[in-house]
Amino acid sequence: MPTSQKKSSKVVASKKAPAKKSTTKKAPAKKIIVKKTTKKSPPKKAPAKKLPAKKTVAKKTSVKKAPAKKATAKKVPTKALTPQQKKALAAKATLQAKAQRERDAKQKEAARVKAVKDREAAAKKVQAQRERDAKQKEAARVKAQKEREAAAKKAKLQRDKDAKLKEAMRLKAAKAKAAEAAAKKLAKEKAIAEKIAAKAAEAKRRAEEKAAAEEKRQRDIENRRRAQEAERERRQRELERRQEEERQRLERKAAEERALQEELERKRQNRPYADQKEFLAELRELLVEERARASSEVASLESAAEEMLVDRERLEYDDEDGSGVASDIQRDQMKEQAAMQSLKVAEIDVALSRVDDGSYGRCDECYETIPPERLRYQKPVFTCVDCRSSF
Repeated sequence: MPTSQKKSSKVVASKKAPAKKSTTKKAPAKKIIVKKTTKKSPPKKAPAKKLPAKKTVAKKTSVKKAPAKKATAKKVPTKALTPQQKKALAAKATLQAKAQRERDAKQKEAARVKAVKDREAAAKKVQAQRERDAKQKEAARVKAQKEREAAAKKAKLQRDKDAKLKEAMRLKAAKAKAAEAAAKKLAKEKAIAEKIAAKAAEAKRRAEEKAAAEEKRQRDIENRRRAQEAERERRQRELERRQEEERQRLERKAAEERALQEELERKRQNRPYADQKEFLAELRELLVEERARASSEVASLESAAEEMLVDRERLEYDDEDGSGVASDIQRDQMKEQAAMQSLKVAEIDVALSRVDDGSYGRCDECYETIPPERLRYQKPVFTCVDCRSSF
């Protein structure tokens, strides 16, 4: 059929060039898939209980038919076609539609046959699964029966063994009870004897302890008496030793004080430069010069202070600039300097008198000799460097 249609279409195309070939689109038939959902669950082993085998259900697959698309022949303009061409085209379209219907019928029949076969196969699988489940169930039942029988036999043996063990333990307990009673009786008699012996030993021990305690008390009394006598003797000896040490210390102190007084008296009588007449003459000249200078400075300071006082009384000062206060401060300073120089003059007089008797050059604190350099440098000087620095 399709070859005849192709030949007729070629003939029409050869006669008329502008006319296009009519194309008929066919919808592809969908494949039918049968899903097999028969899952076998392995039967679990149970010692006593039987698990029911799960039934497997085969799902029926619904075969969807794709509607066959009608072949649509492209229309050729009627003005360009002759009646023969129109008739040929109509015959061609009829043949194509008939061929499409035959193909659809074949596909439908094939799908139906396949579905029947799938259902039969699924039913066979279900039946086989049921038979396997029944066999497994029967095997599990037989196994559970055997296990129960073995457990009953084992339990019976265990009961017999427990009964024998219990009887043996009862006999053993009876023997142990009898032995324990005999041991208790023997222990009681022994305890009574030990108690009597212990009482006698305790009485003896107490008597010995009492005698030992009395003897110890007497020894302690004697030891304390001896210790007290020894302590009194020791204290007496210690007192005598301390008195002797105190006497010796006082004698040493008195001797030291006498030596110090003698040394002090010797130092007081010391005239370090009495035999150096030239050095004393030099010191006298220096002291006289220093006295003259200090006296002249005292006179000049006193006269200047008097002049400033006279000027203060004679002149009028402007107190706003503070000149009067400054003048008073300066005059007071001059008076203090004059007093210091007057004190120095008096000290020089004392030094001149000591130069005359040869005692100048001796320290007034430690009575040691003052070095000549210090006597020449500081005029006058009555202490050494060490005593001066300790002030």
